[in-house]
Amino acid sequence: MGKSSVDKIDQIAAEQQCRSSGPNPINRRIRMAIDAANIRTGGGVTHLVEILRAVDPIAYGFEKLCIWAPDSTLAQIEDRDWLEKRRLPHREGNLLGRVIWQRWTLPHVLKEWRANLLWVPGGSIVPPFRPVVTMSRNMLPFEWRELRRFGVSWIALKLLVLRWKQGHSFRDADGTIFLTRYAYDAVTQVTGALGGRTAIVPHGINARFQLPPRRQRTRREFTTSDPVRVVYVSTIDEFKHQWSVVEAIGRLNREGIPIRLDLYGSARASTLPRLTAALKRVDSRGEFIRYWGAVDYKEIHKCYAAADLCVFASSCENLPNILIESMAAGLPIACSNRGPMPEVLGDAGVYFNPEKPASIAQAVRYLVTAPKLRAEKASAAFTLAGHFSWSRCARETFEFLATVASDRSRTFT
Repeated sequence: MGKSSVDKIDQIAAEQQCRSSGPNPINRRIRMAIDAANIRTGGGVTHLVEILRAVDPIAYGFEKLCIWAPDSTLAQIEDRDWLEKRRLPHREGNLLGRVIWQRWTLPHVLKEWRANLLWVPGGSIVPPFRPVVTMSRNMLPFEWRELRRFGVSWIALKLLVLRWKQGHSFRDADGTIFLTRYAYDAVTQVTGALGGRTAIVPHGINARFQLPPRRQRTRREFTTSDPVRVVYVSTIDEFKHQWSVVEAIGRLNREGIPIRLDLYGSARASTLPRLTAALKRVDSRGEFIRYWGAVDYKEIHKCYAAADLCVFASSCENLPNILIESMAAGLPIACSNRGPMPEVLGDAGVYFNPEKPASIAQAVRYLVTAPKLRAEKASAAFTLAGHFSWSRCARETFEFLATVASDRSRTFT
């Protein structure tokens, strides 16, 4: 399979070890505060829930953890003896109130709690505290091509503010965690060299997504009553290109290929009309394309389990959780050739230009008509997915956090 993404991941891990390894000379147990005020939905919440479930912080020199987060986030995090959960004040319900609390109240709270390390997984550092570790989670602010898709809008303005704010945070932090090599390269191209330590730590996958590859049906086994079932799970957004996928599936249907597309994901008010127009134009009766709307995260694995093939057409990602979930689900994947997708999927997918329906149709057609290829790609993707675990994510994250705390302790000894 050539130099797969497994090789790349192991290479990255080795490089990180060189940058952050060594004994931890810190003489006191680490009391780490977690500012999760901005972690409210999606992958950020999943990351916190899973990593705090998988880790034993005592093994890495941590005495106590305290997390400040919205009630909805705290409710999903399991109770632990070493974890203190604190609710945010009501005034942080809006952005201004949250920033005021982070800037002027949180520093006093951290001092009172005797924190000697602050972790800000949301990306933007507000309180003046050292040492501090942050994370790069959102690529949209750092890619002009993608940012410009939003035109002159409040979303574009927000992304520009985040570009400035997070860029400053990454340059000023004692440590920054990236999810992929692609994200590290893209961000540092904008920010320049970072002064603190860096690590590349990919997310993991919940075990419920794991489903070994099934027998691949032949082209003749796909019929009008039992077509090839294609799934695309993602929010409906400018850079997700669901309308291009709809056009591509329409082409294949007109060619006589028995095919069905199921789209799952929430939609913004500005993007839903574009998808609706594409659906009306390609399949006004909903005979072979259905948009099902948002699906509870706890149920998403069922969407993959019911499919024969996955399409992932995003052009901007940091680490695409949906992609690694579909890999773990044992599906053959037709995938966007942009961003970190080739780094994550390696040779285990068939790639396309996400903005060209003809390119998407060609990739899907290639898989549909070649059952042996489908079987090979699904097996390879499933194997690669095994390297994305929450236990590994927790271990590498807390090793890095402990190293940053150790660096700071050494400075004052």
